Amino acid sequence: MKHRFSFLLAAFFVFFTGCAGLKGEDAPASAQIFAMDTAAELTAYGPEGQAGVDAARAEINRLEALLSRTRPDSAISALNGAGAGNPVTLDGETFALLALAQDVSEATGGAFDVTVAPVMDAWGWTGGERRVPPPEELAALLPLVGAQDLELNPEASSARLARAGMKADLGGIAKGYAAGRAGEAVRAAGVTCAMLDLGGNITVIGNNPEGIPWRVAVKDPAHPGDYLCVLSLTDCTVSTSGGYERFFEADGVTYHHILDPKTGYPAASGLRSVSVVSENAALADALSTACFVLGAEDALALWRSGGGLDPFELVLCREDGVVTVTEGLEEGLRFLGGDHGYTCETARR
Repeated sequence: MKHRFSFLLAAFFVFFTGCAGLKGEDAPASAQIFAMDTAAELTAYGPEGQAGVDAARAEINRLEALLSRTRPDSAISALNGAGAGNPVTLDGETFALLALAQDVSEATGGAFDVTVAPVMDAWGWTGGERRVPPPEELAALLPLVGAQDLELNPEASSARLARAGMKADLGGIAKGYAAGRAGEAVRAAGVTCAMLDLGGNITVIGNNPEGIPWRVAVKDPAHPGDYLCVLSLTDCTVSTSGGYERFFEADGVTYHHILDPKTGYPAASGLRSVSVVSENAALADALSTACFVLGAEDALALWRSGGGLDPFELVLCREDGVVTVTEGLEEGLRFLGGDHGYTCETARR
């Protein structure tokens, strides 16, 4: 646990360059917590800063209890335990998040799918021992994956899983949703300047303490401790996914945790990492996973079309060393990857 927090704090310092001298009444309120299987750093400025941090922490803890499938009393556990075809009445938040997850699945051609849980379990990514499942085991599990078979009834606010053995897991979208809701809680407490870092989902509120947009660094997936670029952001969330985050080796092969729902194997899309920026924090979280699975060309095609989703921008780091930044992030962008041989290009509509 100590290692996780020390890494987070090291990254956090970069985002606050120029603010280290704040003290007294200007010093931020902050908290480090562990929730939703990740280390989080909550920081808020101003006289209501502590109230904002406390509100954010309470909201994140509440949502973990509601949305985690590893909590036996959660709404998702109730859905997974109901049995094939049996509807479960859900609270409005859980239902709306499942509906958004289905929208993202449809927009991405299934690259994001909350019913991939049985396959994640087979790899040991949800608490079991890491292992490479035999091909025949994956072949038996893949028919259980399909967001279209998570049936939602808006009139009854209910959901059901169509086939025995199906499971839903909101792990690919819940942290972003929690970040967004925590941001709302911070604002409701009267805070106008804050940063919430939930393990790869960074939400910034207002401008930074100097009154200018926040400077948020995107990690270099191939060189820990270095950065690809720095983004200039206000009132939005940036979510990053990459194969460097969680992985294991077996027989000399490295396997990461971002699975392609169509194959059951780690996505091999030619990307090292994807960062998504959006005012919709839950969408940013889900799309960072989906675009990593899609690959650069399809991710940019989705960005250009919009996919019927809320607006978003992208930073794509390819295995060939090309970093593609969409035009909405161009203002204030600082590219840092040249020292490691990266080149940067801007994608336009």
